[in-house]
Amino acid sequence: MAPRRARRPEPAPARPKGPASRAPGAGFGRAREDDRDRRDTKPVSRGKGEPKRREGRLTIQALAGGDEDAAERIRSLASVRRAREREKEKRKGGSTDAPNRPREVVIPDIITVQELSNRMAVRGVDIIKFLMRQGLMMKITDVIDSDTAELVADEFGMAVRRVSDSDVETGFLSDEADKDATTPRAPVVAIMGHVDHGKTSLLDALRTTDVAGGEAGGITQHIGAYQVRLKDDQRVTFLDTPGHAAFSAMRARGANVTDIVILVVAADDGVMPQTAEAISHARAAGSPIIVAVNKIDKPDANAQKVVNELLQHEIVAESLGGDTQVVEISAKNRTNLDGLMDAVLLQAELMDLKADPEHRSEGVVIEAKLDKGRGPVGTVLVKRGTLRRGDIVVAGSAWGKVRALLNERNEQLAEAGPSTPVEILGLDEAPDPGEPFAVVESEARAREITEFRSRKKREKATVPAAVSLADMMSKLQDKKVSELPVLIKADVQGSAEAIVGSLEKMGNEEVRARIVHAGAGGITESDVTLAKSAGAPVIGFNVRASKQARDLAEKEGVEIRYYAIIYDLLDDLKGVLSGMLAPIQRETWLGNAKVLQVFDISKTGKIAGCRVAEGVVRKGAKVRIIRDDVVVLELGTLTTLKRFKDEVNEVPSGQECGMHFQGFQDIKEGDLIECFTVEAIQRTLE
Repeated sequence: MAPRRARRPEPAPARPKGPASRAPGAGFGRAREDDRDRRDTKPVSRGKGEPKRREGRLTIQALAGGDEDAAERIRSLASVRRAREREKEKRKGGSTDAPNRPREVVIPDIITVQELSNRMAVRGVDIIKFLMRQGLMMKITDVIDSDTAELVADEFGMAVRRVSDSDVETGFLSDEADKDATTPRAPVVAIMGHVDHGKTSLLDALRTTDVAGGEAGGITQHIGAYQVRLKDDQRVTFLDTPGHAAFSAMRARGANVTDIVILVVAADDGVMPQTAEAISHARAAGSPIIVAVNKIDKPDANAQKVVNELLQHEIVAESLGGDTQVVEISAKNRTNLDGLMDAVLLQAELMDLKADPEHRSEGVVIEAKLDKGRGPVGTVLVKRGTLRRGDIVVAGSAWGKVRALLNERNEQLAEAGPSTPVEILGLDEAPDPGEPFAVVESEARAREITEFRSRKKREKATVPAAVSLADMMSKLQDKKVSELPVLIKADVQGSAEAIVGSLEKMGNEEVRARIVHAGAGGITESDVTLAKSAGAPVIGFNVRASKQARDLAEKEGVEIRYYAIIYDLLDDLKGVLSGMLAPIQRETWLGNAKVLQVFDISKTGKIAGCRVAEGVVRKGAKVRIIRDDVVVLELGTLTTLKRFKDEVNEVPSGQECGMHFQGFQDIKEGDLIECFTVEAIQRTLE
């Protein structure tokens, strides 16, 4: 049987021309000709009878159905989108063939070469080559100024828009006051005064709670914010500020965010230093003052004395023809509290306090802390607008989405209106007290602001200040200063700030405290490790160390001290610094003797035969030897004193004796010997 010849492949049928040749959804008119996915290929010579090589994409439909011509005619989704975009440009009157506009590059005050490269979409090596041609040797991480960056952008044909870094904060806080607001708001009242004059007890009486019972030592050591609801549904927001001298910054913050200041003065004590300081803070903030004369129930109370003492500070009561309301109260017996609240409401009515609850929420951070289990917690006072759960808040260099709003009674709130103090949860770190906060529109905006503030803070810490000749001399003297390193952890940021401020004022030109770290929250293992490396004790103020931190501290030999009252903390550290002071050497003169003859005795050395001219000479005392009005021995020691052959302890004036001095043999006739004692007196800090 003859072998079967192989079938010759039939040539592919010619593709018909015209509209019928287009597959459904194949494109828009001649748009296929502009398809970028289709590549122009040179004709390939094929042998006679060879099948035509397939072109275009290989799809599942082509493999399943075997319709290679249909597969070739199916366009990609990206090609269809590009065609649609061109059609839109044509309908708008634009031209796809128009020349490209120059790329706009935003250039801040300073920028790195890498960042400029990213913004220009140009290779960093090309920018570096251009800078080298200009005589600047730069690396990709080097920083250039805005003028140089603009020169580079112009060289590459790009449009430049120069901005300042501080423009990031533009619009963060509203400059306009609530002039057109019509909604009344509760007055914000700060209770200020000297320590132990009854500020917190007064607030307890108003709130019918016992806050003072929970305070260590019966004093307020951090600022508190509370809202009191009256019988007629009126509300008053109170800020309780501490009275100790170390908390001056807290009192200043309390006066700056308040509408009215209640100055609490004890009727049995009168005007004290912190009372005068509170008056100064209230005047600086422009807040009206209401004087509450407390403790009038005591036998030695004298309210008229308080009124007279206030005249020295230009506080004139209404009874004397002034404009300051003076209310006599007793917080302990709840006497005349209604009169005090009436005075507050009257003053608030005169001020006509209004706010816009629909405004973007803004306010100020009253206090902040790091709570175990809840993370950073900030106590804020809403000044305008309404703060809601889910809002994105920026406070200083901290930001976050509000996860929860809590009032002073630890109740969950859905929103907080103007003049409402609340605790907010959800921040990434504890903000600094006194920082303004505001709600921003997005997380990107929040990150932009906080990154700028963090960068400025780092730059401020690293940039050296201008050095004068006096500064250089002080630095040379500082090398002799003894430093006490201390690591401080407190319950809230305000307390840590007050402790740091007090310690910085406590030193002098010889000793001082060096703050290794100060922050809010419990004592952790990282704190112990940092204290170990710095050789510092850990000071815990109203906080405790975790079990892991205690075990590590015991292992590493790091001392942890706990305090609940700031008096004790400052007194202890003052005592430590006082112990580091060099004692004062006080000399007490005893007498003078003159050398008449020098004897050289074997195995002993030179013995000075002397006559005591004044006072007495004493064995073991210090001596100063003077020859021809020149001191030849400053602090010698009289080791041997003999009267004839007997060794004595003391020789009075007019008698002769023999003396031998420790380690000194250069004694000559005619030398004058001064005998004295040296007493070391321990110094203390003022």
